[in-house]
Amino acid sequence: MLDAARRLIAPSARSDVPPFMVMDVMAAAARIEAAGGRVIHMEVGQPAAPAPATAIAAAHAALSFGRLGYTEMLGIPTLRARIARHYGESYGVEVDPMRIAVTTGSSAGFVLAFLALFEPGDRVAVALPGYPPYRNILSALGCEPVTIETTQSTRWAITPDMLIAAHRRTPLKGVLVASPANPTGTMMTGEALRDLIDAAEGEGIRFISDEIYHGLDYAFAAETAVRVSDNAVVINSFSKYFCMTGWRIGWMVLPQPLVRAVERLQGNIAISVPTLSQIAAEAATMRRTGREG
Repeated sequence: MLDAARRLIAPSARSDVPPFMVMDVMAAAARIEAAGGRVIHMEVGQPAAPAPATAIAAAHAALSFGRLGYTEMLGIPTLRARIARHYGESYGVEVDPMRIAVTTGSSAGFVLAFLALFEPGDRVAVALPGYPPYRNILSALGCEPVTIETTQSTRWAITPDMLIAAHRRTPLKGVLVASPANPTGTMMTGEALRDLIDAAEGEGIRFISDEIYHGLDYAFAAETAVRVSDNAVVINSFSKYFCMTGWRIGWMVLPQPLVRAVERLQGNIAISVPTLSQIAAEAATMRRTGREG
C-alpha cells in the first residue's frame, strides 16, 4: 500500500529541475532570522529602496475603494498604454499598446514567451554564465536549453559567430539574451545587439530580449530590442528599476502575431495579473518619468 501511494504521488520527470539556489539561500536565511539570528542579505537581487510613493498611495486608494476584480487578460488598458508610452519617452520608439502584455513579474513573461514560441524538444540558446531559471523553465516545459559559453574576450556576451556556430552543430529555434546581463552585468551596445538579432533572424532563430535591468545602466544607455526588430519578444519588469520586486508585475512587448496566443495562455494560466499591482505600477511609471497623466 505504501509503495502504491509513493508511485501515485511521485513528482513528474519535468519537475526534476535544479532549485533556484538564490531562493533556497533566502529560505535558509529566513529560518536563521526566525530563530533570532542576524543576517546580512546579499543573496537576492532586489533594490533596498521601497516602491515609489505614488505606487503605494495608489494601492492604498484602490484598497479603500473596497473592490478589486479581474482585469483584462493582457492588463489594464491604461497601464498597457503607459508602458507603450515609456518606449517613446525612454528610447524614442513608438509601440502600439496592443502589443503590450502585463505579466506576473518577468518570470511569468518567460513562461508565456517559451510556451508561445516553442514546441517540446525545441533547442533554445542562452549565455553561460547566465540566469539559471532560463534553463530550468525551458527544461520544465520540455525544451532543450543550449548553453553558449561566453568569455572575457567577448565581454561575456553571445556574438553572431558563436550563435551561428551553435546553430550549425544542431539547429536552434530560439535565443534569449539579457542586457544588462545577470550575473555578469555585461551590456551590449546598440550595434552589437542589432548584429546579433540580424544573425538570429537570418537563420530563422527567434529572439527573446530580457531587459529587466534597463535603467540600471551607467557606462551608456541600454538599447532595447524593440527598436531593432518587430519580431523580437521583449521582457521587462517593475522589480528592479521601479523597486517593486514583491509586487510581482512585469510586461512583454510582443510581435503582433503572438498577441492573441499570449492572451489565450495568460487567460488560462493566470486569468489576469493582480489588479492592485497593476494600479500601483501605473502610478509608478508616472512618477519615475516625471510625467503625470
